[in-house]
Order: sequence, then structure tokens, then C-alpha cells
Amino acid sequence: MPLPTSPPADHTSPGGGSLDAGQDRDKLCRLADSAPVMMAYFDGPRQLCTYANRTFMQGLCDPARSPLGRALADVLQPELVAQLSHVLTGTLQDGQALTLEQPLALRDGQRLWVEVTLTPHLDPQGRRSGVYVLIVDQSRHHAAERALLESEERLSKFLQAGVEGIFFHRDGHIDDANPALCELVGLSLHDLLGRPALMLIAPEHHTRTVRQLDGQQDVTFETSVVHQDGTRIPVEVIDRGTMQHGEPMRMAVVRDIRDRHATQARLHYLVHHDALTGLPNRAAFLAQLDHLMVAARASDTQLALLFIDLDHFKRVNDSVGHTRGDALLKTISQRLCQCVRSTDRIARFGGDEFMVLLPGVRDRDAVVRVAGKLLEAVGAPVTVEGQSISVTPSIGIALYPQDSDTPDVLIKHADAAMHVAKGRGRATFAFFEPAVATTAYDKLMLEGELGHAIIHDEFALLFQPQVRACDGHPVGVEALIRWQHPQRGLLAPNEFIALAEQHRLIVPIGAWVLREAARQARLWHDAGWPLTVAVNLSTLQFQAPDFVASIQSLLAETGLPAGWLELELTERMLMDDVPQVCARLQQLRALGVKLSVDDFGTGYSSLSHLKELPIDTMKIDRSFVQELPHQRESAAIASAIVQLARGLGLSVVAEGVETEAQRAFLVGQGCDHLQGMIISAPLTVPQMQRWLHAQPALVPSPGT
Repeated sequence: MPLPTSPPADHTSPGGGSLDAGQDRDKLCRLADSAPVMMAYFDGPRQLCTYANRTFMQGLCDPARSPLGRALADVLQPELVAQLSHVLTGTLQDGQALTLEQPLALRDGQRLWVEVTLTPHLDPQGRRSGVYVLIVDQSRHHAAERALLESEERLSKFLQAGVEGIFFHRDGHIDDANPALCELVGLSLHDLLGRPALMLIAPEHHTRTVRQLDGQQDVTFETSVVHQDGTRIPVEVIDRGTMQHGEPMRMAVVRDIRDRHATQARLHYLVHHDALTGLPNRAAFLAQLDHLMVAARASDTQLALLFIDLDHFKRVNDSVGHTRGDALLKTISQRLCQCVRSTDRIARFGGDEFMVLLPGVRDRDAVVRVAGKLLEAVGAPVTVEGQSISVTPSIGIALYPQDSDTPDVLIKHADAAMHVAKGRGRATFAFFEPAVATTAYDKLMLEGELGHAIIHDEFALLFQPQVRACDGHPVGVEALIRWQHPQRGLLAPNEFIALAEQHRLIVPIGAWVLREAARQARLWHDAGWPLTVAVNLSTLQFQAPDFVASIQSLLAETGLPAGWLELELTERMLMDDVPQVCARLQQLRALGVKLSVDDFGTGYSSLSHLKELPIDTMKIDRSFVQELPHQRESAAIASAIVQLARGLGLSVVAEGVETEAQRAFLVGQGCDHLQGMIISAPLTVPQMQRWLHAQPALVPSPGT
């Protein structure tokens, strides 16, 4: 489309310059066409378009029709005509320029936010003859302004609804604040505006606050603000540079941290106190002990450490439940506190262990009086939920500086003394005595090391041969456990089996013995040495609900024929619950394993019950064998056992045979098998194999 001409030659431009010269007119037209704004000129009275630049025509006009000479309503889109027609009329009437902003739709459907400027055109006589229309795209500016406005509105809403105090300050004075800050300090917004921001801070923190803010762009610090009622409130202040309404300013977020301080105080308390009883815990007690020992050293005084352990407390938990057990512990802790002075220290050291520290004690008698009070207080029954519960304490006592001058050793000695008290029957106290405590401590150490031994495979089996009494042919072995202690060397069963039973470790230990014995017996069986392997059982092991199933699994796992495994039980085990024991023995017999009564003659088995039990073998205890043949009573008992076994159809093994005279007597009485040092000492697997190679050809044992 050709460019329209400019306004008539006798008209002037909005700036008053002449447009008569054609050359100047062309330059102005080219300049107008290159401008990114829309320009047009409309005749005043008739509202006819006499000029429009390229941008105007491309944006608003139908490309098929020139706008020149056409009425405004015909040139522009109806929407724009409706928006401008009354404005154009008014502009022409009063001769004043007018600028307005409004949306505008281009002919391609794009919508813009534009600034429209309407400027009257005056003829040389000052008459209004037309109007210049200038349309500038302000979409980006408008969008930015709108976004800024919306952002400020959102910020305002956020500040008003925020739970944290926020205020703006300029040059150290408050310019604005939200309701949360007003509530925090108990003042209205009117009271705050224009006031120094420092007025919010507690006076004792003014200097530090000024120092923290000085020259800092962004800063976070803790301080205290003062409420109108004088209350000091701990707060965290986050002060940042920002802009508000286009001007630089600082914004401070004031966060109430009373809950945080309370939580920190609670955490600090829990770190140093037992949650159940409220007493100082182990960590706090160790710090107290160290501090009081230093003080005692400085003042040349002594102190007493009492280590309290509740006897059989696990049984209490098992019988009445952990909830009542916890209630019992709380009551006991309260009673302990009532027995001592305000200067004494009490702590819960572990599950059912307590520590009492008595600084400045004069002599042992004073400690004895306190220990007596503690025994009485703790031992008194406690009623929990209508149920009376009783528990006794064992107390070990160590004195500073007599027993030790270091905290760790003093605790160790008090612990050892406590175990001495338990060894004396419990419900008593004992002072640390080096000789006695050493034995107790060694026992204590073994208790702790037993579990380690199971995990780290520190046990070993020795095997003691059993032979036929008549010809000395090997028929079996008894598996005997040893503990290969890393520091104490090889330990015999009497040094640790009782401890294992006491702490219920005998079950996993016994399972290990059975597994290793069966595995080795199978290896010997495959090598042509068909030896029956005898294994001692403990009461706990035999009474385990899954014991029979475990034997069945063991035989399947190792592939050992059941007839080559013999389980040894004591008389006491057989008599505990005869019907139940008999039923279990029948189950084991059904698997095919052999059953024997160990140490026969030392218990109290009833002969009427004995004949009902499905056993295969009796073992004469070594206590009778060692006095043969000269001790008449032992000889009579040994002879009677052999005859009883013959009558019941059982075989007999004599253990502990050490002399030729003992062997001859037992063979003469008809004893079936012999075991003891005269045959062989307990042997390792390699030693056992060398021993077997040295024996006459083996034959299967009877019944296999």
C-alpha cells in the first residue's frame, strides 16, 4: 500500500513547524513510517483520515482498503471507535491534548495495552481543524507494573497474615510493621511508626545489636525484644536489604523463639537425665563423679560410691509387665532420693542399676547407715495398680581415695563389690575388698565374654574314647567342650558352663556342640570309624519347645545316622516332670537316637519311674569309680548299677576309669563300656584320628 500524504500544506505540525516544503514532507513521512508507534491524523469536524503511518496501517487497517479520506468509524475497528469517538469530540471542542491508557485489539487478533495521545491541530487562525492520534504499545510496561502491583499486594497480604513479626525501617526508624509484630511487642502500628527500631530491643542488647547491624547487608542474630508489659521475649532477627514502592529500605523478620529455647532446654535436660525417673543419667553422673573427686582431692576428704543393682528385676518385668516394672523403678528412684542428703548425688546408671555418691563421708559407719537405709527403702513392697511388688537390692561400695583415685576404677570396684554382695545371697551390701572382688570381677568378665565367644567361634570340642570293657575295642566318644579364651587359655566346662546356664547362653552353646559333634561323627563314619558320639544336654536345652525338631534337622543337615548319636541327660532332668520328659524321650527315640542317663547314682531318680523311661544306657558316675575296688560302699553301688541295668535291658558305661584295678573290677561285674584316663585323655580331632589308627580293627557298636 502506498504511503498516504501528510496533512495539507497550510497545516502545521504539532511542533508548529511548516510542512510546505515537499522535501521536508517526504523526510517526515519516512521518519514516521520507521517509527514503532502508530500515528494518524483525522480531520476535526468530519473525522476523516488524512494521514496514517505504516505501523498504524499494518496494525489496525484492512490491507485491501486505504484509510485516506475515510471516516474514523470506517478506518478503525468498532471497539476502538467506541472507545475514542467521544474522546475525539471532546478534544476538538476544548483544544486540550489528552492521554489515556486502554486495551487495543490489532487486526491480527493480538491484544495490546496502549497509551493513546490525542493532540488538537490548529489552523493559522487558531481554529481547531483536526487531531493527531499517537498510539504507543505499553504492554510490557503495563505487565511489569501490574506484576509489581500484584507482588506488592501479595507481600502486603503475606505481611498482614504472617505469624512472624515483620517491619520495614529506613535510617533506623520504623516505616511499616505487620500485626504480628504489633502483637509481639504489645504496641499498635500508630505507636510504632516513625519510632527508632532500637526501641524494640532490650536495653542490655542495644550495643551488641548496633554492632551486628553496622555495615552489614544481610544479618541474622538472636536477641530479646521487650513487650509493653516488660516481658523479655527471645527472638531471632533476620535483617535484609529490600525495595518497597521502588525505594531502598530494610526489612526485619522478628521470629519468636521461645518454643525453640524451651525445646533446647528440654533436649539438654534429656541428654543429662533419665527420661523415666528424672534422675541424672550415666553421662551426667560420670561428670558429677569426676567433679566431686576433684573437690574431694582439694579438700582432703573422702567420698563413697554405692553401686545398686536390683535383684532378679528381669523376673519382675516378665511376671508383671514392663509398664508396672517402669512404675516400680520410678517409685524406687523416689525412695532413694528420700534416703540421702541434698548434697549427695543419685543417678540411674542402667536398666535396673543406680548409683549413689556420698561426698564428705567421715567413716565407714556413716556409709553403712546409708546402705542400710537404702536396703530397707528399696526392699519395701511397692503397690502398682493394686498389685504388691517386691524387689531387693544388692549394693557394692567403693571409697575414694582408699579404693581408687580415678573415676573409672572406682566404678569398677563398686561394681565388683556389688557382685560380691550378690554372691552372698543378695539383698545385702559389700565393701570393695581386692582379694574377694578380683574373683567376682573375673566372673563378671567371663559373663560378658561368653557372648563374644559364641560370635567369634572360640569354643572347641575334645573327644574322649569309649571302649568295650571285654576287649578294648573303640565303640564311641564323648564330646567335651572347651573354651579357647584369647587371654586365659583353654578353659574347662566347670569354669563357664554354670555361667552360661545362668544367662541362658547354654542353649546356643549346646546347639553348637551338637552340630559340631554330629558333623565330626559323620566324617569318622565315612572314613570307616563307626563311632557313637555322646553329647551332654542341659536342662534349658532339653526343655526348649523346638528341641526334638532341632535334632531332626541336625540329623538331616549332617547326614549322620540317628543310631550314632547318643544324648546324655542327668537324673535330675529326668525327674523334673516325668510324664512330659517321658513323652519327649519317646519322640527322640522315634527319631532313632540313643538316650543315656549320665552320672547315675548321684541323683534321686525313682526306680518305678526309671523303668518307664525309654533309655538305652546308664553311666556310672566317676565319684563311685574312683574309689573302686577298695571302698566297699562304692563297690556295692557300682555292682548294683550294673545289675539294675542288666535287669532293665540297658547297657552300662563307667566313666573316670583311671587304674587297672578299677578296670578289672568293672569287667568282672559285667560292665559293658569303659571311659577314662586309662583308656585315653580327651583328644583333639587330629589326636583322636591318630589314636584310632593305633587301635585294633573297629567293629560297629551293638545295636547298629
